[in-house]
Amino acid sequence: MKTSDFDYSLPPEYIAQTPLKCRDDSRMLVVDRSTGLLKDSKFRNLVEHLNSGDVLVFNDTRVIPGRIYARNVITQRNVELLLLRRIEPGIWHAIGKPGKYLKAGSRFNVKGSDVIIEVIDWHEGGIRVLKLSTEKDMESWGHTPLPPYIRQPLEDPERYQTIYSQTLGSVAAPTAGLHFTKKVLDDLKRKGVCQTSITLHIGIDTFRPVDVEDPMNHHIHREYIFCDSDTAKKIKSAKQNGGRVIAVGTTVVRTLEQLALWYDLGAEDISSSMEGWADILILPGHKFRVVDSMITNFHLPKSTVLMMTSAFAGWDRIEHAYMAAMKMNYRFYSFGDSMLIL
Repeated sequence: MKTSDFDYSLPPEYIAQTPLKCRDDSRMLVVDRSTGLLKDSKFRNLVEHLNSGDVLVFNDTRVIPGRIYARNVITQRNVELLLLRRIEPGIWHAIGKPGKYLKAGSRFNVKGSDVIIEVIDWHEGGIRVLKLSTEKDMESWGHTPLPPYIRQPLEDPERYQTIYSQTLGSVAAPTAGLHFTKKVLDDLKRKGVCQTSITLHIGIDTFRPVDVEDPMNHHIHREYIFCDSDTAKKIKSAKQNGGRVIAVGTTVVRTLEQLALWYDLGAEDISSSMEGWADILILPGHKFRVVDSMITNFHLPKSTVLMMTSAFAGWDRIEHAYMAAMKMNYRFYSFGDSMLIL
């Protein structure tokens, strides 16, 4: 298995630059893993493919307004910073550019505010440790960190948040959830589809491609995950009663499959929450212990999430689905259309 095995060519016009006016107007390519059959549908029709007793698991993480434009207080040189993870109040891991200006001891004024940021340390891989003079009103001086392939400004930052986002901590949105609307959730509830959530705070790996030919040698960064006992009980109930566990996005897949390595999710008494740092890299050959179905977007070539979906459905199936999606003019990546893999 090589990283280049998961490559494909995508003309830039297929990359969605803006979200649709209505979230659930996205198209949805339904992929049957057992037969390879494809069906062109709309996301608002998701309820037609799920059954009473299934459990739909969301990621309730919320994106930090962590893209920061600042100026060195002495040299007046401009820098761009991206907050990655809060270590403690006022202390953050971050990346930034130009890196040569982000030396320990450097101090920067955030544009449009009185906030001062100091570089107090640095780590391998370009990670800086920053000290913020305040975190108050971050929404007013921080910006939504859109992926680099989106070049158009976002008029409404909430469109890069899921409607059920709650827990602040991600550097990117769990984009498979961007298609959901209250109506879709209500339709699913009426049908008897259970809904619950976990938390995974998306980290730096979402911005870093796999740059080694053997994906087993890819250094994947850890991401914080949390699952309460109520969610674990709902998953257990679905499994015991013939329902399916449907993961909304690769972040949920990663969380549930990581937890299955740590805990017995079928235990008789699940009385406490489960949390930790996920370091699982899901590649073809992985034995899925929890997830029965997946909702996901279309991913970048040679990415860990494309490898994960290939582990779930098989690269031949995924490649065929991607080629078919291009022929049908589907929209790709974060603001693009969706796939339902059954």
